Amino acid sequence: MTIKRYLLRTVAACCLYLNFSSAQAFVLNFEAADFGLTTVFSNVTTFEFSIDVAGPLTAGTTYTAADINSVDYNVFGLLAATPPGFPAFNLVRSIIGTDFINQGSSMSFEVSASANLADGLQVSELVGSAPVFVFNVRVVNTSRYHPPLFELNADGTGRIQNSNNTGGVNPSSMQVVDVDFGEEYITDLTFNASTTTLADAPASIPEPSIGIPLMLVGFMGLSR
Repeated sequence: MTIKRYLLRTVAACCLYLNFSSAQAFVLNFEAADFGLTTVFSNVTTFEFSIDVAGPLTAGTTYTAADINSVDYNVFGLLAATPPGFPAFNLVRSIIGTDFINQGSSMSFEVSASANLADGLQVSELVGSAPVFVFNVRVVNTSRYHPPLFELNADGTGRIQNSNNTGGVNPSSMQVVDVDFGEEYITDLTFNASTTTLADAPASIPEPSIGIPLMLVGFMGLSR
């Protein structure tokens, strides 16, 4: 391999590295232990969500379901008298982004342009009308009960409840799924908006002025 060809390959690899670093994804994580819980209907106090979002996490950006790579979540609870008649449920699901959208789900939040993400993303750094964070795992025509609607407000309040899931005959109840918001469960949430962190700080990207450019200069000198 000639020095010129080696240099070109090195430059291409460096460019790919910089592009990969700037486009890395981030993960939203939140669970029941992050909140104060008050059951309003039924008893759902166990839940955990992990949402892999196509990156990067940046100030002044709005994120929607179109930005989701994948979702993993678990919601467990005991049910009161509800439309499906089940005494309890344990919903565990892993969903890729396209399936999340196709099943009727949605997500919406906007990061403030002045957000300091060095310590991660806190709820207080979200802006917009209430609720400032909406994660709706609504399903349509899947024969499934229980998927949740999760919402957070800037004032430190929120709610997890079943979404308005519809469509398909559930094989256990033998009924067409048709539930409105909160017909299966409602749990109110409280939290400190300034300290409740939804995502870790973005991974640091090497300073272009230090690492790779110096290496390129060295190769350029070598080629000469």
